[in-house]
Amino acid sequence: MNEWKVDSSWTLFLDRDGVINVRLMDDYVKHAGEFELLPGVAKAIAKANRLFSHVFVVTNQQGIGKGIMTERNLFEVHRYCSELLEDENARIDRYYFAPNLASDHSPLRKPNSGMALLAKEEYPSVDFQKSIMVGDSDSDIEFGRKLGMKTVFIDHAGGKEHATADLTCDSLESFINLMTDEI
Repeated sequence: MNEWKVDSSWTLFLDRDGVINVRLMDDYVKHAGEFELLPGVAKAIAKANRLFSHVFVVTNQQGIGKGIMTERNLFEVHRYCSELLEDENARIDRYYFAPNLASDHSPLRKPNSGMALLAKEEYPSVDFQKSIMVGDSDSDIEFGRKLGMKTVFIDHAGGKEHATADLTCDSLESFINLMTDEI
């Protein structure tokens, strides 16, 4: 990772479910009561805030498209996430989401680039060549690679390298600790 030469001009993109919070298997986090930060995430994001110019969440949320939840429900979940992070002096600069069904083939939905392009539009200093995407699915890694980002695959089970990711770690906390150890 030393060859990445990460400095405060870089941007960090994070998937949400399975990276920041506990993924609900075969379900969606529909309200704050179902949202649980993964261990060490708040402290990791606080460190990331010191390392990166921006920290964004990019998340597919097809539960909205399915009518299982509303955008308002999602905003409440993200507000709750931000409150939990604030307790550790951590912050997400912006949450981007794709409410569409996978079958809609929306340009917003990962692995498509729409959410990153929105971030670039709102934050013109974002340079995808100086960005890292952290996710726990193939679509997250494909999203980052399409834009020329460095990619980090989160494998909670451990021991499995992702075929196309630049790096595999067992948690966001492990990745950020690795980053701070190398700086």
